[in-house]
Amino acid sequence: MQAPKSKKNIKAVGLLSGGLDSTLAAKMMLEQGIEVHAINFTSPFCTCTPKKAGCAAVVTAIKALGGIPLKQVAMRDEYLEMVQNPKHGYGKGINPCIDCRILKIKKAGEYMRKIGASFLFTGEVLGQRPMSQHKQAIAIIDEDSGLKGHILRPLSANHFEPTVPELEGWVKREKLLGISGRSRKTQISLAAEKDIRDYPCPAGGCLLTDGHFSEKMRDYLKFTDQPSIRDISLLKVGRHFRLEGGDKLIVARNEQECKALKDLFREKDHLLTPLNFPGPVLILQGSSLPAAVEKVLYYTKPAHRKNARIECRHLGKNQIISLDEMASQAPHKASMGRNEEPINTRRS
Repeated sequence: MQAPKSKKNIKAVGLLSGGLDSTLAAKMMLEQGIEVHAINFTSPFCTCTPKKAGCAAVVTAIKALGGIPLKQVAMRDEYLEMVQNPKHGYGKGINPCIDCRILKIKKAGEYMRKIGASFLFTGEVLGQRPMSQHKQAIAIIDEDSGLKGHILRPLSANHFEPTVPELEGWVKREKLLGISGRSRKTQISLAAEKDIRDYPCPAGGCLLTDGHFSEKMRDYLKFTDQPSIRDISLLKVGRHFRLEGGDKLIVARNEQECKALKDLFREKDHLLTPLNFPGPVLILQGSSLPAAVEKVLYYTKPAHRKNARIECRHLGKNQIISLDEMASQAPHKASMGRNEEPINTRRS
């Protein structure tokens, strides 16, 4: 990379999550006269990302930063492949934090080169996140991303060797900070000084760090030959059960989830919907229809089971099933399941 001749045309790409730290880092770069372009990454695993929308917090952050340019990138099947086979392993859940960071830095680097920017910066704080924000992990990220020396971390810069933007004089090192640890007192105080008062997503969140979701994700990867990012939405809904033969049951826990399962249903699966009684909607992935009906029966109050009928939709065809008749054909009585293993039975 060639160093720009004048500071007036210095561009930098900032990874902006919408949280406090990345917003502060962007503000610090703007104050040093850098032309900041933000890039925001989302995935189905983001807990702060509304359905069918980008992260609302990053929109708020952009306004606080004076309306800087923003590029939004949705991480899809390439991201899922990384989750499935992380070079640097998982955290306590199924979170490949180091590999995730490397992938995002690489993508941001591609955007940096495309718009003629000179370096990247992030809101990372040394020691704030246990897996990806210690010195060894950061060194790995810098090296494996191919952007070593061109990644500035303004909030913790004083804990690291000077980067290219500091050495070239594009940013003044004496105006950078040396924050470390998990306390956010310094950042909150700094935000007040810089009139940054609305940061609704201060820490972000990732489902891959959640123990219960991680169980379902591991199960999905184990039993799925060709994982697709399109399937992740279904993992977020309902109780999940794995039957002995490998079939899977997904049972709605409330009215909202009943609607969600209907929306997420695919014709290759079975969709079981109560017709004349209050009961859960269920998706069967496989062929164990008696076991699926039995599960509907289990989650239906005894008073509503008599003469109950359900509609089963599969491959474009509809079938009406009597719960009583089908349950009598099942190999065992309704229960949590002698022949099934719950993936996640936590109630919402």
